[in-house]
Amino acid sequence: MTDPSETASVLSLEARIEALLFVASAPVSLQQLAEALQCPLAEIEAGLDALETLYANRGLALQRHESRVQITTHPVAGELIERFLGLEASQHLSRAALEALAIIAYRQPVTRPGIDAIRGVNSDGVMKSLLSKGLIQEVGRAEGPGRPILYGTTAAFLQHFGLNSLDALPAFDLDEPAITEENRLLKD
Repeated sequence: MTDPSETASVLSLEARIEALLFVASAPVSLQQLAEALQCPLAEIEAGLDALETLYANRGLALQRHESRVQITTHPVAGELIERFLGLEASQHLSRAALEALAIIAYRQPVTRPGIDAIRGVNSDGVMKSLLSKGLIQEVGRAEGPGRPILYGTTAAFLQHFGLNSLDALPAFDLDEPAITEENRLLKD
């Protein structure tokens, strides 16, 4: 068995981070990486930045969601991978699902009544579908009557749309008059 200090002398920090992310079955917190590698968080961030640069023109990518990170295949390779694995085209989303998902992505955390108010129709079925596909998740409960469930996007949402983080979402300019007091209350 190799001594951890020997591993550190043979492999760069980026290589050690990459090895841990490669074997992780789910996104890993930066704190977990720092503890496992016995490094400060700032060094972990620097190592992740170096990996992102390395992966810029490769088949892999780093995906960040909240304070977690994972290695994924590059989004552009999606069709190639589906064809190679013999998978049918990945989950195609209905227009209603895309509408609800856009509202959640830009306004999260948001309640189902808040989504309904913006869409103008009941979103129960769409929400169940998005939950079953793992694209959204319950992130808490709103204060107020009935304490409705708050929803947010997941790492699977980022993978599905080929985003590295929520910061990669296109800018969305919302006309202030479109936000009514009713919508503002339903979000909270």
